[in-house]
Amino acid sequence: MSEPAVSHVTLEACHSLSDIPRKTWEQLAGTDNPFLRYEFLEALETSRCTSEKTGWKPCHLIFRLKGEIAGVAPAYLKSHSMGEYVFDWAWADAYRRYGMEYYPKLLIAVPFTPSQGARLLLAPQLRALLDSQVIHGLLDTLIGRLGAHSWHLLFPDAQDQQLLHQEDQLHRIGCQFHWHNRNYGCFEDFLGELTSRKRKSIRKERRQVAEQDITFTRFHGSDIPDQVLAAFYVFYQATYLKRGQRPYLTQQFFEKMREAMPEHLHVIMAVKEGAMIAGALFLSGRDTLYGRYWGCLEEYSHLHFETCYYKGIELAIELGLQTFDAGAQGEHKLVRGFEPMLTHSWHGIAHPGFHEAIEAFTREEAEQVMGYYEDAKTVLPFRQNDGA
Repeated sequence: MSEPAVSHVTLEACHSLSDIPRKTWEQLAGTDNPFLRYEFLEALETSRCTSEKTGWKPCHLIFRLKGEIAGVAPAYLKSHSMGEYVFDWAWADAYRRYGMEYYPKLLIAVPFTPSQGARLLLAPQLRALLDSQVIHGLLDTLIGRLGAHSWHLLFPDAQDQQLLHQEDQLHRIGCQFHWHNRNYGCFEDFLGELTSRKRKSIRKERRQVAEQDITFTRFHGSDIPDQVLAAFYVFYQATYLKRGQRPYLTQQFFEKMREAMPEHLHVIMAVKEGAMIAGALFLSGRDTLYGRYWGCLEEYSHLHFETCYYKGIELAIELGLQTFDAGAQGEHKLVRGFEPMLTHSWHGIAHPGFHEAIEAFTREEAEQVMGYYEDAKTVLPFRQNDGA
C-alpha cells in the first residue's frame, strides 16, 4: 500500500444518523442484516433509546476516500458499559481505583445486540486500501479528537475480523451457542439427529408445556396487532424489572420497527385460557434467525425453552434459514442442539500502562475461553457427537 493512497483516507464522526444520507448507508450496509438497516438504527434514535441521556450518544463513523463517503459504521460515545455484552466493568473499575477516567469511550457496535455482523461498512475500493495498522491508527486518532479514552469494536463478521487482526492489538474472544439447520424439513428431522436420551428429554419438555394447556400463536410483520405488541412489551419489561433494571427499549421503538421493517419481524405469543402469558420477538435476516427479546409475568415449566428455542427452531426451518442465533450466553442451549461458536471484539486503549495490563488479561482470558469452547463441543447431543 502506498502512503499517498492512505493519505486520501479520513475518518470523522457525526452525532445523528440523519447526517448520513440514507441511500449512502443502504448502499454500504445492504439489507441482509436487520440490525444494520438504516431503519433499525434510526428507530433507536428517534425513540430516544440511543441518546446522550441514556448513555448512548450517537457518534457514527464516516470514512472518506478523496473527500467522498466510502464507508460508515454504527458507533456511540458511551458513558457506561451497559447493554454491550462484552464486559469491561473490571477495566473501568481499575481506572477508577487509580483515579483516572475510563469514560467516555467510543463503541462501534449495534446497541443491545450481541450478534455477529459487519461493523465496518466499507466500499470495496476503500477496503482494498486498508489494513489493520491503518484502521487502528484512524480509530486511535479519532478518540483523541472526541475526548474518549478508548475504542471498542464488538461482534464483527469474518471479513472485518480479517481486516482488524494484528498480533499486537487487543483482541478478545467469547463463546455463544447457535443452532444450525442441516436441511431439516421439520422439527422431528432435527430431533432425529440427536441421541435417544436427548431426543426423549426435549419431547418430554414440549409435552409438559402442552399439558399446562398452553398454546402458541405466531404473528409476522405488519400483521402484528397493536394489542399483541403492547402485551409483548409488558412481558419484555418484566424481564428487566425482575432484575431491578430499566428496559433498554421503548414500546415506541418496537412500533417503529413494525412500521419500517416488517419483513424482518416475528412474534410468538404463548396463550393460556384465552390470555397471552408470555412472548418472544425474533428478527430474520438473509440466512439467520435472531432470537432477541422475551418475557413472561408468571413462571411455567419449560415455557422459556419452548417459546424461545423450540418455536424458534421451527420458525427457522419454516423460513429456510441456516442459522438460529438465540442470544448471548446460556450453556443450557448445548443439550438442546445449539453449538458453540467463538465471538470476537477489538479494543484500543489510549493509556500505555493500561493497554499493557489489559493485553495480558486478554491473552489469559483467551486461553480459558478456548478451553471452554473445546469442552463444550464434547457434550453436544448429536448422535456420535458429530453435529459440529
